[in-house]
Parts: sequence; structure tokens; C-alpha cells
Amino acid sequence: MINLEVKHKKIVHTDEYYYSVIRENMKRMRKAKNLTQQDLADLTDISREYICDIENESRNKHITIADLSRVADALEVDISELFNDKTKKDMKKIS
Repeated sequence: MINLEVKHKKIVHTDEYYYSVIRENMKRMRKAKNLTQQDLADLTDISREYICDIENESRNKHITIADLSRVADALEVDISELFNDKTKKDMKKIS
């Protein structure tokens, strides 16, 4: 008799993975609203340099939940949308 039981493997993403998802979504959403980094900085009371650091993958900048919430509010999206990795997966399928 063959055992057909399928074991589900739990996928655990690293911090770096989620930072890249947040970075990509934040930049895409900001550009979709025709906002510059300075515009977003002004709306969130976060410095433009910090916004730049978050969006720039080579800088590996961490962001607090409080700041992420302010960014989401400024972009008029639910904070969970910044964590949505659908775009990242779709981009891999195209590549």
C-alpha cells in the first residue's frame, strides 16, 4: 500500500525578503501616484534621505512599523499591501 499523505512544508521568508517586497511595493505605489521621494517625505514627516534609503536595495535600511504605517497612510493603502509579494512573484514568472 502506498502512503499518499502529503506533508506541507512551511515556507519561512527572511527579513531581507520582506524588506525587498516592501521596498518594491513602496516605490511602485509612490510612482503610481506620481509622487517624488520628497513628496512622500513631506506627507509622512520622514526625511527624503530615509525614504531613499528604504527604496534603495543596496542600503539595506530597516523601517519601523510606525514609519511603515505613515507611508501606507500617505499612499492611501492598507499597510498589508506593502507586504504583498504577488508583484515579486509575478516579476519572477516574467523573467
